[in-house]
Amino acid sequence: MLDRKVVEEFLLEKLEDADIPKKIKKEEIVEAFCEFTEDDLYEWLKDNFNTFFNHGNPDWDWIEKYVQQRISGTK
Repeated sequence: MLDRKVVEEFLLEKLEDADIPKKIKKEEIVEAFCEFTEDDLYEWLKDNFNTFFNHGNPDWDWIEKYVQQRISGTK
């Protein structure tokens, strides 16, 4: 779940020069954008999970090497 306050600050900065219609409340934009982003994030996580764990057949040797590379700072 996204931090709504952080998202609000981000959107206010990015939309600083935008002419937002007065009938759309800032809180509604923030919530709608968060829900839109969270829906996309969940799909992204599922795709990356499937790739990382080889669609249910994890290559633990590869995963161990990958983890060790991240810990050591090498890629």
